[in-house]
Amino acid sequence: MEVAYAPELTICGIEELPAHSARKVTHVLSIIDPDRAELDAFASYGDHVRTTLRFHDIIAAIPGQIMPAPDHVEDILKFGEAFLARADRAASSHVLVHCHMGVSRSTAAMMSLMAQANPEESAEALFLRLAKIRPQAWPNSRMIAFADEQLGRSGELTAALRRHYGRQITMQPELSDWMTRLGRQAEVDMAQHSA
Repeated sequence: MEVAYAPELTICGIEELPAHSARKVTHVLSIIDPDRAELDAFASYGDHVRTTLRFHDIIAAIPGQIMPAPDHVEDILKFGEAFLARADRAASSHVLVHCHMGVSRSTAAMMSLMAQANPEESAEALFLRLAKIRPQAWPNSRMIAFADEQLGRSGELTAALRRHYGRQITMQPELSDWMTRLGRQAEVDMAQHSA
């Protein structure tokens, strides 16, 4: 079954934003660090709805940084609710979600939106779709845990995330070292317990 959220879904990093300016993006979810200056890439985009959230890409407390919190995921799901309830649902749409690199916060946000829009679809199928949209996807586990709870998925998203991490490390072994250096050892450990 084809997972329905929008006719077109894009996940990217900040440096990739200019390349998408001519792709008729209608809805943008920006997730950036709190101290990041406002992005000027969207000046070249056509009319679109945009929501900006500011928090760091961490899974454990670091002094001076803002961890992803339940409120952030609630805001992501509010963005999704507004998209799903829009008056022009029959019109073509293109949802773009980005963070700094297009790897962690944005992929967790897109997974949350896809799970919200497709409550009957298995988490496993959604993660497979996510990997097709963004092959380097390594969703922030803290954000996925909040989405799991808020969407009433009873741990299904987190269990599927473990398997996703396992697949990602198998296909891209360098991710294990990269995530460990970034303080994400707990996620690498999740991959090892994905069976």
